[in-house]
Amino acid sequence: MMPPEEESPDGDRDGGLVLLHGPKSGSTRKGCDPFAQTQRSKLQHRRARINQQINKEMRMRAGAENLFRATSNHKVKETVALELSYVNSNLQLLKEELEELNSSMDVYQNESESISVPMIPLGLKETKELDLLVPLKDFISEHYGEEGVLYEKEIKEFMELRQAMRTPSRNEAGLELLMEYYNQLYFLDSRFFPPSKTLGVFFHWYDSLTGVPSHQRALAFEKGSVLFNLGALHTQIGARQDRASLPGLNRAIDAFQQAAGSFNYLKENFSNAPSLDMSTASLTMLVRLMVAQVQECVFEKMTLLRAQNDFLARLQLAQEAARVEDVYSLVHQTMSQPHVKDYVPFSWTTMVQVKSEHFKALSHYFAAITLCDCPAPSDAELLEQEKAFLQFHVTMPEGPSLRVLLQDPEERRKLGKAHLKKAIMKHEEAMRIHGLCKILRKMDILQEVLSFAHKRSLSKYSEIDHEEDFFETGEAPDIHPKTHQKPEIKSPNFSQVKVTDLFHRLGPLSVFSAKNKWYPARRVHLMRGENGFGFTLRGDSPVLIAGVIPGGCAAEAGLKEGDYIISVNGKDCKWSKHAEVVQLLKSTGKEGVDIGVITLQGSDCPKAMDRKAAVMSSGSGMLKSNKENSRKSLMNSKSASTLLVWSKKSKRSKKSTYSGVPFTAVGDNEAMY
Repeated sequence: MMPPEEESPDGDRDGGLVLLHGPKSGSTRKGCDPFAQTQRSKLQHRRARINQQINKEMRMRAGAENLFRATSNHKVKETVALELSYVNSNLQLLKEELEELNSSMDVYQNESESISVPMIPLGLKETKELDLLVPLKDFISEHYGEEGVLYEKEIKEFMELRQAMRTPSRNEAGLELLMEYYNQLYFLDSRFFPPSKTLGVFFHWYDSLTGVPSHQRALAFEKGSVLFNLGALHTQIGARQDRASLPGLNRAIDAFQQAAGSFNYLKENFSNAPSLDMSTASLTMLVRLMVAQVQECVFEKMTLLRAQNDFLARLQLAQEAARVEDVYSLVHQTMSQPHVKDYVPFSWTTMVQVKSEHFKALSHYFAAITLCDCPAPSDAELLEQEKAFLQFHVTMPEGPSLRVLLQDPEERRKLGKAHLKKAIMKHEEAMRIHGLCKILRKMDILQEVLSFAHKRSLSKYSEIDHEEDFFETGEAPDIHPKTHQKPEIKSPNFSQVKVTDLFHRLGPLSVFSAKNKWYPARRVHLMRGENGFGFTLRGDSPVLIAGVIPGGCAAEAGLKEGDYIISVNGKDCKWSKHAEVVQLLKSTGKEGVDIGVITLQGSDCPKAMDRKAAVMSSGSGMLKSNKENSRKSLMNSKSASTLLVWSKKSKRSKKSTYSGVPFTAVGDNEAMY
């Protein structure tokens, strides 16, 4: 991930436009839809209610289990055992109700009249409200030495942003809202989460499928949950598209690819998840499921684009359908693994199995109509069709040579009949599996799709079946899976939503971050001597005292090499450029100047480099100053999570660091200090 860049308070940046999201006082934040009582929001509210009930029952169960272990009274044990049985029964009912809600795929589907196979979307993870006002104010007072009450506006704005991202709208604005919050978490991590100390707050999130609550102090858990919701929102956007049109299919393909990218990024960059929905096994399953749904959309796209009476186009459709069957078979295998089988809703597993059988049937159906409906090839077409047919079947069909097969209508009909027989068997198997799941039986549109495809194959079989056929229909070989548009796993592009650090008033992150410590700020009064103040300056935001002349005014006042100037005569200079600080010092009168400085703890000032960078002439006390690039790498200042837990994998930082920019000479600007 490329981290958001640090900005000065006015939002200026070199190159490119910056989209800054300011506070939305008095109105609902763009991308948030907390009050719209649509089917989907009602579903989300019901899911939140069930999550709360599950949380309550689990607390009761934990208390009962503790009492059961602690007591030696047999009557109490019997009573507690009965209570545990009752609580476990309630939990099971709640989990079944939640599973049915999570299986409500029809709620997220498009509302067009076209008939298409439903997709599997994910519900968003729910979270509790979080009050950060006191913890952040305390940290600002303790760590930064400033009055926490002065930052109440920024803290409340961050909390409003978090509240808004709990109910993102199901469109691009909702995605941007989640991205904005995720990017702000990056700054929050750098500002308030030191490596060796926790903030003392818990982030509570509910498992998206089971409703089981989890909580962690690690900010990585919050980041991972937001990433999960980003992927889940993409699945909902993909499922709602009208896939009967080419634009709708392209949007669906993009949404499912983005969802796969979010889940894959989560799997590769975070580990030790406290909830099952973000475990490696579950995320692997979700990535494969999204890829399969992309492949399904690619097949539907092919049916719209390809000429239906063209021999090669129909062969390609059959192979595309076989490819969809292949990827759904892989998803079903993943869902059947021990760590996933008991977790994934039965309706999901059944739906994936139904789709696998359905698309296998379609591959054989398109193979049949290719053989039966397309005319025999001309001499010019024969070579091309023969070449395509060589790679069509997994194993070559029994019977005459390929050339004879393609040119003899009767041989083509026989093989087509074998493919149709297999297609009908697979259609019936898909319908049988569909009937095993109570939730899927309620999905009328899925029943319509399966029934239509089955009847179509039966009708075609009746059309080509002759009464005088005395040969036994052979076994049709499987079709070799092949796709002409390989799914792309698109990782989240965090830089597409630019944000400014809400807490930029604390100062540049290169110095004022949670990982750095400094001695209490000092106020030094300086009088200008005959040879100036007696120090050299370097860099921007904040300006560094690069050298102090022994015996000079600065040295006598207590200034040291390596001090950072944070104020001049009461004016905050944390974000000030080098030239601005110089101008403030030059405007000093005979009364002198008050300079506020801080010294980083454990800082080793590179004296040799400083002396080379800022050369002082011996006779006049003149200096040359160098400018330091003020935009330090945010990744370098980021506090790594060392909690129990749920931390980022170390390889992420290797990919995400900015290279340092060397100091560049200001020129021949010289000033007497």
